[in-house]
Amino acid sequence: MIVSSLDSLMVRKLGLRPWNTVVQAMCQFTNQRSQKTLDEVWLVEHPPVFTQGQSGKIKNIFILNQIPVMQSDRGGQLTYHGPGQQIMYVMIDLKRRSITTRQLIDCIEKTIIDTLTFFSVVSHTQSRAPGVYVDDKKIGSLGLRIRKGCSYHGLSLNVNMDLTPFLHINPCGYVGLKMTQLQEHKNSVTLTDVQPILIYNFARQLSISQIHWIEENEICSYEKTS
Repeated sequence: MIVSSLDSLMVRKLGLRPWNTVVQAMCQFTNQRSQKTLDEVWLVEHPPVFTQGQSGKIKNIFILNQIPVMQSDRGGQLTYHGPGQQIMYVMIDLKRRSITTRQLIDCIEKTIIDTLTFFSVVSHTQSRAPGVYVDDKKIGSLGLRIRKGCSYHGLSLNVNMDLTPFLHINPCGYVGLKMTQLQEHKNSVTLTDVQPILIYNFARQLSISQIHWIEENEICSYEKTS
């Protein structure tokens, strides 16, 4: 039984889904939610895609290699998504939880750091560049959009993916920024291993004790149809 909207989190495991389909669904969910709607987290992978945030610049892309470039309404600049990267979209009512956007960003970064710690990987943030780093290489990125006091978009954590497309861009707009992934530091780790740890750490940051897991097909009610 769901006891409290503040003490509950709905987690949807969506598998591999097109970026634009999931973003449309997030927007629809955010537009339709009410003060009583439970906060949700969506765990998803995307087929290869470059996404540009609101401050992104096309000059930061060197080679497309038939990978599409999509304009996003999230904050931040340019990044790459592909299979083997864990995306965690967070749809949180900040006003109801009495937290600021900055506090949510801190919560997301701490979630990534704590998750990497679980896998014995030491990581840190940088004041000059949002995200999470192992030594001088970036392993986790984040970008949010706030609408009507509620967030959507979220974080990406490189787990077990082809990092080559990152060489074709200035990741997050930073020239020469190098990327890494969890598998380089912890062999044989999978997204299935990472998902429950991410969710546990995120819920702990928000003092949530009730986590409700839903399997992937149930996103359909939020997907736009043509």
